[in-house]
Amino acid sequence: MDLGDATLVALSEIYPRARLITLDDDFRHYRRLRHQAVPLVMPDSK
Repeated sequence: MDLGDATLVALSEIYPRARLITLDDDFRHYRRLRHQAVPLVMPDSK
């Protein structure tokens, strides 16, 4: 996890109702707070 990704995960903890829009598949593996998945909006992979 680089610093930019860590910042976005931290912001998702501050704003828990917000969803992160990304194309980066790594965010599927990142967790916040007590092992909660980061809420994402991303295209389906085929």
